[in-house]
Amino acid sequence: MTTTPMSGRKAQAARNDELILEAARAVFTSDPGAPISAVAERAGVGISALYRRYPGKEDLLRKLCLDGLNLYSAVSERALDDQGDPWEAFAGYMRGTVDADSSSLTIKLAGTFQPTPELGAAAARASDLAARVHARAVEAGVLRPDVTTADIALLFEQVASVKLGDQERTRQLRHRYLALLLDALRVPASHDALPGPAPEDAELSTRWIP
Repeated sequence: MTTTPMSGRKAQAARNDELILEAARAVFTSDPGAPISAVAERAGVGISALYRRYPGKEDLLRKLCLDGLNLYSAVSERALDDQGDPWEAFAGYMRGTVDADSSSLTIKLAGTFQPTPELGAAAARASDLAARVHARAVEAGVLRPDVTTADIALLFEQVASVKLGDQERTRQLRHRYLALLLDALRVPASHDALPGPAPEDAELSTRWIP
C-alpha cells in the first residue's frame, strides 16, 4: 500500500500542528492560565495560523487531553496484548504510562475547561482498558489485590509531579521512583493492609468539572 505524499501546503500545516501541540503541552502544563498567544510564540507560528486550527484555548486544551487519553489507551492495549510474564506486562504498562506522561495533563488541566462527549467516550475507553490491565494482574496473583485502579491513577500523578533538571533527568528520576512503587505493588510481599479506603472513581471524575 502506498501513501500519497501531502502537498507542500498540507505538509506545512501538519508540521505547524505538531509544533503547536508540543508548545501547548509545555506551556499549559507549566501554567494552565497562560494565554494562547504564549503557545504561538513558543511554537514559532503566527497567531492566525494557530487560530485557523484551534479557534480558542479550550479547543486546544481538549485536543491535548484527547491525545493524552488515546496515548494512554494505546499503552494499555499493548499490555493486554502481551501474553508473556504477567508481572512484566503490568510493569511495562506502568513504565509506558509514565513515559506517555498523560498524568501531567490531569494534574494541570483538570477542571480548566468543559469536557465534550468525545472526551467522555475516550475517558471511558481508557478507564475500561486500565481496569482490564489491573484485573488481569490481580487474577494472575502478581499485583496486591487491595490496590485499585483509582489508586494506580493517583500513583501515576505522583510520579508525574517529579520534575527536576532537564527532560532526560526528569525521566530518570520518574523511573527511579516508579521502580520503588512497583516493588510495593508486587506480590508476594509482606504488606500490612493499606490505611483508609481507596479513592472512588467519582472522586477523580469531579476534578474535571469546571
